[in-house]
Amino acid sequence: MTLTPEEARWFASTFDSLVANVEQVLLGKSHVVRLAFTTLMSRGHLLLEDVPGTGKTSLARAIAASIDGTHSRVQFTPDLLPGDITGVSIYDQRSGSFEFHRGPIFANIVLADEINRASPKTQSALLEVMEELTVTVDGTTHPVHPPFMVLATQNPIEQAGTYRLPEAQLDRFLLKTSIGYPDHQSTMQILEGAAAPATIAPVVPASTIRDMLAIARTTFVDPTINDYIVRIVEATRQAEEVRLGASVRGALALLAAVRTWAVSQGRTFVTPDDVKALAEPVLAHRLVLDAEAEYDGVTPSSVISQVLIDAPPPGGGVGRAD
Repeated sequence: MTLTPEEARWFASTFDSLVANVEQVLLGKSHVVRLAFTTLMSRGHLLLEDVPGTGKTSLARAIAASIDGTHSRVQFTPDLLPGDITGVSIYDQRSGSFEFHRGPIFANIVLADEINRASPKTQSALLEVMEELTVTVDGTTHPVHPPFMVLATQNPIEQAGTYRLPEAQLDRFLLKTSIGYPDHQSTMQILEGAAAPATIAPVVPASTIRDMLAIARTTFVDPTINDYIVRIVEATRQAEEVRLGASVRGALALLAAVRTWAVSQGRTFVTPDDVKALAEPVLAHRLVLDAEAEYDGVTPSSVISQVLIDAPPPGGGVGRAD
């Protein structure tokens, strides 16, 4: 399938409308909202690392409302069980059979709040559905239909009683970012009651989002862009400060994200600037630093920044040769 300029313009217009709709309740956070919708339309999942009170729940609800989809929220606690997320089979005495009761994972937008407070066993209950869009309970597989995104949060400050997310699960998140506090003007608007009402109207139905998912996959990627992505990923593995670099899944995630990012701006092709814009939120959380480097204040983000400086982008203009 070839992406046409008309399709790209329609995609960008619809994408901008969705972003503007969510910005009614998340003031001054356009970039974060664009990253969230990029994640959704790249068939990925989003990890937010933020202190309480920055609007994470509002973001999840607003995205679900904008696409006329369903939303669920799971508060992760140490006593949360896998069945509390996926659902359980309950014996029905009248019919003499087991009936599956769906858990909160069966929604379009699932907010996994403070995911690092649950046990690793409970955290792992998300792995299958995040990767395969299916949930298996008692040997029976139940599909989860797109659009589907897990929006997980963790508090970077309060670490008592938390469980570090294993690398295998971190790798399942397409993007990691932070909302952060609103700026002065946005905070003034919130205090003055200028923010939008609690409910917002849908922009498009979920079926339109499924069309956009398909379109995003058709954005043209020049072989030199693929080479650029591979060189960046390989450089993360060779960096002295890194004990474990980005995997092939990381390269695929970056490719999927830049395709969506490019068409969201009305283009039918990916540029090196798209890769530069998304390299840090897509790859940084996949790196495991050397202990000594962490002690010296090195961060995954600083490693990615240096990699982008050292890895030269493709020369000349990168576009589509029609």
